[in-house]
Amino acid sequence: MSTDFSRRRLLAAGAGVALAGAAAGTASAAQGAGSSGTSAFGVREETRSLDELYEAAVAEGGKLVLYQGGDVDSQAAGTRAAWAQRFPEVELTAVVDYSKYHDVRVDNQLATGTLVPDVVQLQTLQDFTRWKREGRLLRYKPAGFSEVHQGFKDPDGAWTAIQVIAFSFLYDIAGAGAGAPKSPQDLVDSRWKDAIASSYPHDDDAVLYLFSLYQKAYGWDWVARFAAQNPQFARGSNSPSVAVGGRQKTIGVGTSGSPVSTSTTTKWVLPEGHPFMAWGQRAAILKQAAHPAAGKLYLNWVLSEERQKGSFNGWSVRMDVTPSPGLKPVWENPDAHVDGFPRFMEDRAAIERLKQTFALYFGEVKGDPSPGWLGLHPGR
Repeated sequence: MSTDFSRRRLLAAGAGVALAGAAAGTASAAQGAGSSGTSAFGVREETRSLDELYEAAVAEGGKLVLYQGGDVDSQAAGTRAAWAQRFPEVELTAVVDYSKYHDVRVDNQLATGTLVPDVVQLQTLQDFTRWKREGRLLRYKPAGFSEVHQGFKDPDGAWTAIQVIAFSFLYDIAGAGAGAPKSPQDLVDSRWKDAIASSYPHDDDAVLYLFSLYQKAYGWDWVARFAAQNPQFARGSNSPSVAVGGRQKTIGVGTSGSPVSTSTTTKWVLPEGHPFMAWGQRAAILKQAAHPAAGKLYLNWVLSEERQKGSFNGWSVRMDVTPSPGLKPVWENPDAHVDGFPRFMEDRAAIERLKQTFALYFGEVKGDPSPGWLGLHPGR
């Protein structure tokens, strides 16, 4: 666009529009302040190196608080160790809890002026779209953002997915033997009565979505037959893996795993022609974060090719990172339903109805949450 043409447009539009445009530009620049900068069309992708971002985070105070969705504290152990080795002068406090507790915890902290985390990394995908509408998120595009699959990022940089997580079922290789289940349909075979551990679908929305896919594929009769198997339900999507790994049960349903695992004792099933579910775990920097520079360092680090190539399950959120041999990008697998889960999470009324329906089949949720009760301000 030429300068003369732009000037004529501004004159024709009038002083009021010109002032409004100037105000909008100022607000946009303020939101994306930093060497990554902004343009008239939004936030630019970060150009600083990890070392430069590290220096900025140290100068800021050398602290980072992450609220991470998960089942047990040990799920953050690998991240803590790798971070400490790479960025020893920035202290990482990673707090693991169910995403459905972290999100309302953040809402309450914002309402009371007591915000603790700088970065939220959660399964509750609907919170990121809501927080964006409310202006709670810092719009920021880490390096590699342009390579993140379109369905795994907000176009304005309010949030980005940083890892692929998938839920299916697994089994004890020795215990299942030659007749091991190959699809969810096989789980209702009478041979597996009293041999199944499952996380509650009406306690975890990702597990709920997995069971809803099973129900749609095989009908409510399948759900009734699964209930008749007398499965051992427990809180936490890690619980089926624990039960199978400890030889308490032969099959675990509603748990994450890796299709490229080299385990000789358990197998996580990636069924062909049958449903499983996968999604991009979203992460964002809160606009009121006390340590935004450290938050930017974290997002750039977790999206770096080095970290993405080391993904435990063989998939990356980046289009330029090749999946492990034998896998195609997860968004190319229709059985993964990666587009369905975000839509599912937005319809909270439908989710509540589905939860109560599964409670009729499986009973009410029992037991304490697997991370324990962390209160209002963990990590403070």
